[in-house]
Amino acid sequence: MKALRTPAAVLALTSGLLALPVQADVAQQNVSGDPYYSVEAPKAFSMIGDLVVARPLLIGATAVGAVAFVVSLPFTALGGNVGEAAEALVVEPGREAFVRCLGCTSSGYKHD
Repeated sequence: MKALRTPAAVLALTSGLLALPVQADVAQQNVSGDPYYSVEAPKAFSMIGDLVVARPLLIGATAVGAVAFVVSLPFTALGGNVGEAAEALVVEPGREAFVRCLGCTSSGYKHD
């Protein structure tokens, strides 16, 4: 009986994740006309998918990006693009992992 629990749990989790849509509906339209103002109201299944799948992957991408940034630092320093490398490898995945609301498709954080 115990031998069937693990495959059943994996099958249930997999089918549950496959049932999630790729992207949630666009919640509300931007009626103010301001491009910096948009409101997202994600559904519960979008939040669960984000919490279970996307956030751990983004945190891992941030860690791998930080390691890649440190390894590439001598070369990027010689090329003079340390800021761009840091932005692409560490800041962007970190922003999406830690600043974006649960289930939202964009961070909502605008740095000008």
